[in-house]
Amino acid sequence: MNTFDTLITENKLVLVDFHALWCGPCKTMAPILQELKSKHKTGLKILKIDIDKNQGLSNKLKITGVPTLILYKMGKPVWRQSGVTSLHQLDKIIKENT
Repeated sequence: MNTFDTLITENKLVLVDFHALWCGPCKTMAPILQELKSKHKTGLKILKIDIDKNQGLSNKLKITGVPTLILYKMGKPVWRQSGVTSLHQLDKIIKENT
């Protein structure tokens, strides 16, 4: 099992942020994700994956735009969205899946 699969199955909830260094909206998401992380200190893991450094995984998951967020619950994707997502919406999605 590769590292990505291990991380999404070993943690109950994992929010994966597929981003790129050159992406303006990705920079907008960074403080939102930081605040989300501080609100959900336990029970949520946030992974940031650079699509340029992880092209194989990005292609496998059909990441066509950044930022793309995917929420995994017990290793299964339960929510996915591309573009900037508000803290309020992310908080609601996390609560619905805990």
